[in-house]
This record gives sequence, structure tokens and C-alpha cells, in this order.
Amino acid sequence: MGDIWQQAIDNAQQLRRDLHQHPELGWNEIRTSELIRNELSRMDISWQSCAELGTLARLNPNGKGMHVALRADMDALPINEQNQTAWRSANDGCMHACGHDGHTATLLATARWLKSVESELPGPVTLLFQPAEEGGHGALKMIEDGALKGIDFIYGWHNWPAIPFGKIVCPDAIVMCGNGTFRITLKGVGGHASQPELCRDPVLAASAVTLALQQIVSRHIAPQKPAVVSVTSIDAPSGPTVIPTQAILEGSIRVPDTATREHVNRLISEISLQTASSYGVQCDVEIFPRYEATINHAQQALLMRQQWLRDNGSDSLDTSINVPVMASEDFSYYLQKIPGAFALIGADDGPDHQAVCHSPHYDFNDRLIPLVTRLYARLVGASIAE
Repeated sequence: MGDIWQQAIDNAQQLRRDLHQHPELGWNEIRTSELIRNELSRMDISWQSCAELGTLARLNPNGKGMHVALRADMDALPINEQNQTAWRSANDGCMHACGHDGHTATLLATARWLKSVESELPGPVTLLFQPAEEGGHGALKMIEDGALKGIDFIYGWHNWPAIPFGKIVCPDAIVMCGNGTFRITLKGVGGHASQPELCRDPVLAASAVTLALQQIVSRHIAPQKPAVVSVTSIDAPSGPTVIPTQAILEGSIRVPDTATREHVNRLISEISLQTASSYGVQCDVEIFPRYEATINHAQQALLMRQQWLRDNGSDSLDTSINVPVMASEDFSYYLQKIPGAFALIGADDGPDHQAVCHSPHYDFNDRLIPLVTRLYARLVGASIAE
């Protein structure tokens, strides 16, 4: 059995690097889906498409125990990779800068191992290979296409370079915040830069709105409540002697719950409109909700921690990182529907794996593959090659 285990891990590392070299953006994971499905077929594991590019793989479908799902996301990001590894992205402007290549490869390693011990599984297991996590609401589309039908519990994970290698963060409640974006369009009266008195300057108004919005968290949210409001873009194209007619602000919010989201959204609208009015310009505010907070169920989070500590030692629980992490995850959709848990697992084992997610220098740490494969196998009640 040890040979099968090692084969699963070695094959997964090769697949991970292949996926990294051929990244695809959300809702365009055509080659990625084909690779996953071909691998599953070679393992003699039945599968079906879900939300077109997603895949559901089934093991022990007639088992009488609890039906457990394990999930991996598989989309890349629109970033130019700056690494020089042999497996660096071959697709200009697209790279696996968040480790979804590693998540997918790890679930394929899990599939290979679980197939070898399928007869001992206590219940059915579904493996979810999900497209479009990076803002594409892939989890929602998978759910709408029946991905959770008959499933009792679900587990997922994300590699995290800001955590020491091999340590886990898996709280009983919120682990990652919800998010949203906004666009504020300010329309004034343009003209010659030498005659500002005849204009209504949208750039000046945009500057004032930016400063005001950046004070929402410090002056309107209790210090004990995690929240972020960030203006990330001011677009007012013009010439050095021209006051433009329009300026557009864009930005992001991070919130721990629906009540805070509603409070922040209302303040963004009120502050923008009132500030713009004081500068004599018109203002249109658009707010786009994205993902809700990822909130673990206590029983499943406890099990996930216990199984991790069992294999990685009593000191492998990270207690130093502040939670919730302000990043967001569409795994939240699954946890809104059924019990489950989501963990952050440390990837930092030195300079090669310290670049943060979404960095052009990021690369997944392949040493995580056997650790998480073992965790996934434990969670569904499978034995492990010792």
C-alpha cells in the first residue's frame, strides 16, 4: 500500500506543475477540466460534469455512512508570472498565483488513494473540482447544478504563505471575511486648468471622497469589529492643462457579517453623495456584493483540527494569526447550505514559499500535497499508508 501512496503523491506533484504551466482563468478552465476528467477515468472513478466545467467524482456511492464532500478550486488569475521555475506559466498574463493548481493536484492524489481503499470507506465520498472561485461565484453555480445533493458534510482548505509550514488555522466560527466592490462616478464641469472657477472639478471631489471613505472604519466601525474599506483606483484621464468632466473611484470592502456589510454600504453611499454635493459635482454610487463570510461549523472544524493534529503534532495548531483573515472565499456558499469546515494551512518553509497569494512571485509548496491528502483521507474515514 505504501507504493500506491507514494505513487499518488508523486503523480500529483507532476500534475501540479503541469497545471501551473498551463493556467486558465475562471469559466475558461477547459484544458484543466479535461486533465482532471482524464485522470479520474484512468483511476476508474466515475464522474459527471457540474456547472459545465466543474466535475463531481464519486467513490463508494452505495455506502451507508455519512456522505462527505471534499473540494478543490482550479482557476488561475490574470497576472504575469515573474518566477523562473521550469514549470512557470506558458500563458502570458495568466498564472496560478493562489495555489489552485496545488489544491486540484492534492484532490487528485486523494482520489487515487481513496480508490485504492474504496472498500473500507464508511460512506459515500464526493470530490468537487470547482471552477471560477476568483470572483466568478463558481461554488454557487455548482450548488445550483446539484453539487451538494445528498451530501451531509463538506471540507475544504487553502494554502497560506503567511502561516508557518504545516500549521493549521481552522476556527469554530468565521475564518475568512465577506467582500464586495464599489464604483463611484463623479461628473462635474470640465474646462481649462487656468480657469478652475468656471469648472466643477471631479478630480478634487474624488480626492475628498477618497479621504472621507478611508475614515469609515476608523470612525464608524467599532475597533473590535474587523472591516476594511479600500479605495484602490482613481481614474480621471485628462491632459496637464485640462480639468476633466468625470472621475471614477473603485474599491473593495471586507466585512465579517451581513449587518456590517449593510452598514458599510450605506455609509459609502451617504458619504460619497454628500461629499460630492459639497464640491458641486454629481455622484452615482454602485455597490457590488461578492462573497459572504466563510463561517465554519464547530463540530466539523473540531474534527478537522483533531485529524490534522493527529498526524502533524500538538504544536501544529497556529494561534498567532488574527482571524478572521480579511481575504474572501466562495467556499462560503457551501457552508451556508450544509455543515462543514474550511482550513488555512501554512506553506512558509523558506524564501521560495513566502510570496503572498496573488503575487507574481507566488508558487505553491508541493510539500503540502501529502499532508493534505492524509487529512482528506482521515476526514472520510480512510486508512493511511504509515
